[in-house]
Amino acid sequence: MAEHTHVLFVEDDDVIREATQLALERDGFVVTAMPDGLKGLEAFRADRPDIALLDVMVPGLDGVSLCRRIRDESTVPVIMLSARADSIDVVLGLEAGADDYVTKPFDGAVLVARIRAVLRRFGHASGPDTGAPVGGEGGSPDGGVLHFGDLEIDTEGMEVRKDGAPVALTPTEMRLLLEFSSAPGTVLSRDKLLERVWDYGWGGDTRVVDVHVQRLRTKVGQDRIETVRGFGYKLKA
Repeated sequence: MAEHTHVLFVEDDDVIREATQLALERDGFVVTAMPDGLKGLEAFRADRPDIALLDVMVPGLDGVSLCRRIRDESTVPVIMLSARADSIDVVLGLEAGADDYVTKPFDGAVLVARIRAVLRRFGHASGPDTGAPVGGEGGSPDGGVLHFGDLEIDTEGMEVRKDGAPVALTPTEMRLLLEFSSAPGTVLSRDKLLERVWDYGWGGDTRVVDVHVQRLRTKVGQDRIETVRGFGYKLKA
């Protein structure tokens, strides 16, 4: 997977930037490393990488703002890097459109594993093999199209419409919605969603799930995905 995979890495610390670039290149990634957000944005527009690693605190254009700029132009996966695990850093990055985050200092092998997990997830989301069944209980299947009230999900064409208007979802949001639509009315725990959507074979931060659910709600309807306190979330059939 890593062979020829192009990574944009934005980090202002010279030591971290150079060491991480070398580690990723040893694993077969092609890396463009930039010391600030403005140069990172230029590199993104020029090279169109397969994935972006953005440090939160970089000069010129901070990582969160850079993530928003990238998300305005592309659904390319984004992983935020932060020296702190503070809720504000994590939530701001995820709300800006990031798909995951890694706290510094990080182990190189862990970073590579998270990158591979995100890339696998995006590969699945962009193709027909999503793992989601065509037609779930409670939805009305029509050639791969599910209907939940005013929400229409084309599981083959990977398209979503609300009241007939197209809804733009990132691949992560799409996979999340597919998980919900495959079992409408069934409560899915945060841990289960981390395993199925984020491909975590280990414990992860459930804030990633919560923020993505909130982002998804703003697009498909606040009442469409219900919170079941103490258990998780479910899609209203």
